[in-house]
Amino acid sequence: MSTAMPYLPPTPAFIDRRGVTWTTLAWMGLLTLGICMVASATANLPGFTRTHLLYLFVSLLAFATVLCLPLNWSRKLHQVGMLAALVVASAVVVPGIGITLNGATRWVSLGLGTLQVSEVAKPLVVVYMAGYLERFGHLLGDRSLMLFKPLVVVGVLCGLLVWEPDFGGAFVIGLTVAGMLFIGGGRIRHFLMLSAIALVVGWLLVQVHPHAMARMTAYADPTDDPYGSDMQLLGSLFAFGRSDIWGRGLGESVQKLGFLPEMYNDFIFAVTAEELGLPGVALVMLLFLVLVLGIWRRGRDHLLAERRFAGYLCYGTGLIFALQFLVHVGVCTGSLPTKGLTLPFVSYGGNSLLFSCMLFAMVLRGDIEAAHEMRQPVRGRRARRGT
Repeated sequence: MSTAMPYLPPTPAFIDRRGVTWTTLAWMGLLTLGICMVASATANLPGFTRTHLLYLFVSLLAFATVLCLPLNWSRKLHQVGMLAALVVASAVVVPGIGITLNGATRWVSLGLGTLQVSEVAKPLVVVYMAGYLERFGHLLGDRSLMLFKPLVVVGVLCGLLVWEPDFGGAFVIGLTVAGMLFIGGGRIRHFLMLSAIALVVGWLLVQVHPHAMARMTAYADPTDDPYGSDMQLLGSLFAFGRSDIWGRGLGESVQKLGFLPEMYNDFIFAVTAEELGLPGVALVMLLFLVLVLGIWRRGRDHLLAERRFAGYLCYGTGLIFALQFLVHVGVCTGSLPTKGLTLPFVSYGGNSLLFSCMLFAMVLRGDIEAAHEMRQPVRGRRARRGT
């Protein structure tokens, strides 16, 4: 008689305490690094550190609140959330509500504060796509119409973002939706066609939109206008050039002294590289790698357990964080044209911090509900899943 042990599947992430701990520690590490780097980057700008700490406090309150809310609420309201994203994106054109700064109308006034449209739209789009894929994901491969229905809605939203203009937000949202549709069962031929359409639309935008043309010109030749459109990219590259392997030391950045615009949000990675050197850059990359891979692992395990909404939600959240990180680093290093994208959990900015923490809370909420379900009797789990 054979004594071989039966095959046991790997422990799901939502009951693997080590996986939960490492992912959460990576998130906490990014928040801590963000406090240090914002304080350093704004050392000569009074009030910024105090405001960032206030943003963090509010974001943690929102994190705790979302962590207590059942995912079933988001599942039922995913279409309403997408409608809310379209309403907020449209509100920027209303006089007295839309706020224009630096030539872009990306914010909506709330009286006591402002909302950045793209930051509001990111979690709402992820929730909408998770709900849509839960209902129709099994039809994507056979019915092309099911693939293009959400693309029409998201395309309208991205068009409103481009109008502001916010090319970075539209780029991240568009790629996230495409990635979620591919994970949900879309065919490769569909995405090849969509890629061709996206390239044509992008080329037309660059040709007709002066803002996009200026960014592409600065990307092609960063020395063409060093005191104008090229100033941000040159300042970021100088920050990398001033650093050695170990960096200049925390608080010793030169570029933050008026030579690098937006050094506390859109270019905070450049300040981190200048002050902390290679160890700081490696730490940021490691923390994001642990965070994103941990979230995606949860997505895989939820899908294997037939918790499709939670699974697609995790994949979409991981894509949002990964794409923002890659675009932010690409902009700071000159690998991508300059875009106004923050580094999640690290950059200064209340909207980015708030909605990123809320997204991560939904990921952990999925862990809590799945772990609770795993502890229930099999008959009870089947009955709840049937409802």
